[in-house]
Amino acid sequence: MAQFAIIGLGRFGSAASRELLKLGHSVLGVDIDQKTIDRYADELSRGIIADVTNKAALEEMGLENYDTVLIAIGEDVQASLVCVVHLKALGIQNIWVKAVSHAQHLILSKLGVQRIIHPEEEMGIRVAQMLSYPMVNDYISLGNGEFVVEITASPHLEGQPLSSALTFKNESVHALVIKRRGQTFIRPEHDFTLEAKDILVLFGALPALRTIAPKLN
Repeated sequence: MAQFAIIGLGRFGSAASRELLKLGHSVLGVDIDQKTIDRYADELSRGIIADVTNKAALEEMGLENYDTVLIAIGEDVQASLVCVVHLKALGIQNIWVKAVSHAQHLILSKLGVQRIIHPEEEMGIRVAQMLSYPMVNDYISLGNGEFVVEITASPHLEGQPLSSALTFKNESVHALVIKRRGQTFIRPEHDFTLEAKDILVLFGALPALRTIAPKLN
């Protein structure tokens, strides 16, 4: 179990907190508004009301003991930046920050923030990808044009071997996992017999996945 500190419990920060708690982690929630802390008090591992532009207040939290500090402050860019400066001065290294503008992103990068998040922009890109390829249930970009995608096998694949669904000639697409009614088959062989509604988790370059995905769904 990891320990995370979430500073700012608006929609983004509270959603991140809830998901981390569901995953079994410990979450410290910090917000300047007492009503907000009261709202999430029963869900958080610990909640603190604090002005994070105050270095002394941050120092008292013991944030050096947390695996990651996520600054999820919304529109108050100044408070977010001041908070980062104080955390850096306290020796906190693993800092993730929500950015609302490219100007803020530039400043955060100069401050040496480990990860800068643009929730709306990243979600917009993700939605566009899903709209463009509706046969893909989910995907993860690994960089360099390579993706892991999840696709549900259509009825026309019933009884067919995996090799007929994927192109193995140049090893362009790899089946990592097939999930079927609670069973998980890791690195299935080429002669693995498919069933309708099998969940295929595939790895490959984007052009190859674009070609194969419509044939599976």
